[in-house]
Amino acid sequence: MQHTMAMRLSSSRGAGMPAARSSSSRSSSRSAARAGRTTAVKVVATSRFEASNPFMEEMRATAAHIATRGKGILASDESNATTGKRLESVGVENNAETRRAWRELMYTAPGLGQYISGCIMFEDFLYSSTAAGVPFVDVLRKEGIVPGIKADTGMQTLPGTDGETATQGLDNLGTKCKEWYKQGARFAKWRAVLRIAGPGQGPSTTAIMENAHGLARYAQIAQENGLVPIVEPEVTLGPGSYGIEETAYWSERVYSHVFRLLNEYNVVLDAILLKPNMCLPGLDAPPATPAEVAKYTTRTMLRTIPAAVPGIHFLSGGMSEEESTLNLQALNEACPNAPWSLTFSYGRALQATTLKTWAGKQENWEAAQKVLLSLAAANSQAQLGQYKGPHPSPGGGRILQALRTGGAGK
Repeated sequence: MQHTMAMRLSSSRGAGMPAARSSSSRSSSRSAARAGRTTAVKVVATSRFEASNPFMEEMRATAAHIATRGKGILASDESNATTGKRLESVGVENNAETRRAWRELMYTAPGLGQYISGCIMFEDFLYSSTAAGVPFVDVLRKEGIVPGIKADTGMQTLPGTDGETATQGLDNLGTKCKEWYKQGARFAKWRAVLRIAGPGQGPSTTAIMENAHGLARYAQIAQENGLVPIVEPEVTLGPGSYGIEETAYWSERVYSHVFRLLNEYNVVLDAILLKPNMCLPGLDAPPATPAEVAKYTTRTMLRTIPAAVPGIHFLSGGMSEEESTLNLQALNEACPNAPWSLTFSYGRALQATTLKTWAGKQENWEAAQKVLLSLAAANSQAQLGQYKGPHPSPGGGRILQALRTGGAGK
């Protein structure tokens, strides 16, 4: 039986083949066959979307510039309603002129470009100018700061969920991106908010998938029209006694889904930027040390974010100004050889004390700009892992940012 089986195997292998050849002949034949297969198989190095995109090299350069080590993003894309609430909190009347003056104070701060590489703007201010008539986009570009735009139009509640939200704004987004690019914007931002309600009560699959889809489709549309997309999946800081491990777990889950969808939509990862949350415990849990924040946040990034992404620009997410800086310093100490720039895209953490210092008074203008520069410089040093202190705005507690729901301008 064994002899018969061996004969069958031998016959099967030898069917239609010449007699035995020398080992060198067989080796040459195999090499030729491999070479033939290599030339026969068409290897697609890029997607059709990437290969046909005339903006691709410009977007890669823009993303790399914004992710420059030692620099970060000034997030000033608050809507008119949100800006108004902040102005009123320091006794400043909310009107078009005070909102414009507040932006001018920030954008014209002398030397801001030493520490800031990009500025996210609310649409109204992409088209606005200084009191002297100089377009804000020109003011920023003169400092080497890339103008960007808030692309989404706010959040709406997802039906059938416990108040979870989906971000709106995909309708006519391509047309808007073309207009924003023409006006001088070179990147955009889309914010998705996912909520941890308590221990074991993370974002639902419905919310994760809906927001991952929205982020991916937005990023694809932005790149199609020449804008580097900032992808912002925020696992938001909220009330609850859940620990930092819980935030890390849900953040990993959310980011993994987001990048799977980005890949499904052929979004080119070296022409995007990421704006995630740091891993923090719930507001009712004991606060985490900077070392703990760095441990769980860098672990989460290493597990989920491809090295192709040039920059990870963390949001301040309700942290105080000093806490934002200390945690950023700890991140860069914990992961000094990160494949991406671990840096900042801060709004309130750069603006709060600056706004209080100004308080709408012309005589405080210069002092307020100096505060903004000192806060930006502190975070620049933290990005490089060189922050020593003291902080320009020491202390301060957590700030719970209510979820913003509704349409444009909310």
